[in-house]
Parts: sequence; C-alpha cells; structure tokens
Amino acid sequence: MAQMIFVNLPVTDLKRATAFYEAVGATPDPRFTDETAACMTWSDTIHVMLLTHEKYRQFTPKPIVDARSQSEVLLCLSRDSRAHVDATLEKARKAGGKPDPTPEQDFGFMYGRSFEDPDGHVWEIMWMDVEAAMKAGLGQPAA
Repeated sequence: MAQMIFVNLPVTDLKRATAFYEAVGATPDPRFTDETAACMTWSDTIHVMLLTHEKYRQFTPKPIVDARSQSEVLLCLSRDSRAHVDATLEKARKAGGKPDPTPEQDFGFMYGRSFEDPDGHVWEIMWMDVEAAMKAGLGQPAA
C-alpha cells in the first residue's frame, strides 16, 4: 500500500468547508464522511479531513487557533503547471476563498501562489521544474 497523508483541519461550518474544497478540486470520499467530518481527496495519497471543532477536540487537548489571526501550519500542494496554479487560485476565489494572502512567488523554475479557505487555513499552490531548480542551486542532487 502506498503511504498516504491525511491533513486534519478544524472547521466552523462543515457543509461550507466541504463545498469549498470540492470547488477547488478535491473529491468527497463518503466512506470517511459523516455529520462531524468530511474526507476530501486530492489524489490517491493526499486527503484532507475536515473536522467540526467538537470532532477535532477528540484528537488533541490543545486549543483550536483562529487560523485567520494565528499560524497553525503551512500547507503546500503541487500542481502540474503554472496555469494549473492560477486555475486553482481562481477556483478558490470563486468558492469564497481569499486569493494571495501571501505574496506570489515567481523564480522562473518555481511559481507559487496561495489561498486562504473560509476558516483561514492557508494553502500554497506551487509548480516547480525540478531540473531547473537544481541548476539554480535549490536542493541537493539525489544520492
């Protein structure tokens, strides 16, 4: 079985959050969805679990931060092209997200933008030409 990642995010309105993530390209997975949680699938290995605050509190005793005013995590999702980055940002804007809460990054070999979901979680959306990035001195050659 391939290794998978499940990003768990607390949300204030599960229906609104589910609709937002579906609008930006994630697919709901009804097998892991109920009135307290919704599993949104980006790929075979990347999933976002949207959890009501009550459900989220079952996993941690720590307080839930307001992601609009405090940083909790930085999330980054790669895309196949610069155009795909821009298209994802446009979908987020149309679905009620806030585009570009952080500055756009354009290094030629790497292009990134970001959006904030309705609960304030920031997602960086990026495209990178790995070979060009290596030539520019970003990263280390594979061993």
